[in-house]
Amino acid sequence: MRSVDDLTARARIRDRALELFAERGADAVSVRDIAAAAGVSHALVLHHYGSKQRLREVVDEYVAGVFDEMFAAVAADPGDFSGGSSASFAELMLTAVPSGSPIPAYLRRLLVNGDPVGQVLFRQLFDAGVVMIEQLTAAGAMRASGDVAVRAAFLTVNDLAMVLLRDQLTAVLGVDPLSPDGMRRWAAEVVTAYTEGVFTGEVS
Repeated sequence: MRSVDDLTARARIRDRALELFAERGADAVSVRDIAAAAGVSHALVLHHYGSKQRLREVVDEYVAGVFDEMFAAVAADPGDFSGGSSASFAELMLTAVPSGSPIPAYLRRLLVNGDPVGQVLFRQLFDAGVVMIEQLTAAGAMRASGDVAVRAAFLTVNDLAMVLLRDQLTAVLGVDPLSPDGMRRWAAEVVTAYTEGVFTGEVS
């Protein structure tokens, strides 16, 4: 049976690995880097995880688990998963991860690098969007689409832009879009764009 200290050290190693992987990419991080960040020995990292590859798998499983819980909540109430309502994917993610979490940055790396875990997460997000569109359309809250797949993909990439382009958006907006203040500012305009449109339809 593992002691409480062992469990605490194991979680700390995983968390520091997640932070370093998000910051530098897993290939640029060594076991010694992780050990130093966690304040443990190189040997203890290997004692708990066996190898860097296994630790990377555990980090992926941990991140996937966070999103699994979020997707389960979406499945239970798809109406909450709507760019035109109070909660978009980015807002849901903020409720699922603590402030300052490296998970958004890690997700960005998974998606940009074409990591299999990122592919699975994107598919889950897309599928949740399809369900949301179908249910909101049936309820009369959303106009019917001639191509539900494209609409779901459009809404998905709009929300993911806040994660993928977070630094660039912060630079041009003067506020982190994933911070509470940034989210409120972003959501206000997104809701207007989705519910009222951005073009008048008039051509001068």
